[in-house]
Amino acid sequence: MAEFDNDPSENTANANGRRKAIKTLAVGATALAAPALMLKTAHGASKTIKIGFVSPKTGPIAAFAEADDFVIAGVKRAIGKGITVGGTLYPVEIVYKDSQSNPNRAAEVTSQLINNDKCDIILGSSTSDTVNPVASTCELAGVPCVTSDNPWQAYFFGRKGDPKKGFEWTYHFFWGFDTIAQVFMNMWGSLPTNKTVGLLFSNDPDGIAANEGLPKDYQAKGFKVVNQGLYTGNTNDFSAQIAAFKKENVEIVMGVFVPPAFAQFWTQCGQQGFHPKIATPAK
Repeated sequence: MAEFDNDPSENTANANGRRKAIKTLAVGATALAAPALMLKTAHGASKTIKIGFVSPKTGPIAAFAEADDFVIAGVKRAIGKGITVGGTLYPVEIVYKDSQSNPNRAAEVTSQLINNDKCDIILGSSTSDTVNPVASTCELAGVPCVTSDNPWQAYFFGRKGDPKKGFEWTYHFFWGFDTIAQVFMNMWGSLPTNKTVGLLFSNDPDGIAANEGLPKDYQAKGFKVVNQGLYTGNTNDFSAQIAAFKKENVEIVMGVFVPPAFAQFWTQCGQQGFHPKIATPAK
């Protein structure tokens, strides 16, 4: 196990130095893809090392968090009685918070992890609705944070990131929309179509980032794009978008939806006689 010279029981005057050490360790971590590695290398500011974790356990995107209990249980088994720091064994506590699929709630519970639970490092997962407010709250507070499961463009540019500066305390591990565009097009190539793709995106960091990049990626590969742009999150009527897709003989539909929005859209497609050969809803 990794060991460090710092005594985790030292006074809070050195808390910032400890956070900087943890931040350095976080740079090379592969976030939730290798949680056990991260937990073994972090060190804390108190007798118990605390790791905060935020994900959408409930709400419209709760499906993303269905494996959380299984993963956390596996991490706890891997850690066992704790980790060794400076020759001393310290227990590790994982403090879990539900973002409820709500960005405001995600920021609120992250603040609780920082100020009330005194977590040494925080993890966040599953779309911009949770990842972005978790990371931004940690960045503001100067607390190390590693996130995953959100296309990097939505994470970075959704947080108004500057490529020349980056962020100081927050790190992210995940693929981008450019990568998933290639995956989608490879799937679409398995069926004969007229290569006309209809697009629509949720008006949030995920949808905005997708709308910026995906249409150009598809056009570059010879697809005709019928882009209906952004729709508001509370939309319950997709009649205009469906009519545009029917008019242009769209045979492939791709969009960014939370599950309830896609259910509404897909039901209305059937009601209005629109039956594309392929539908690829992200999120």
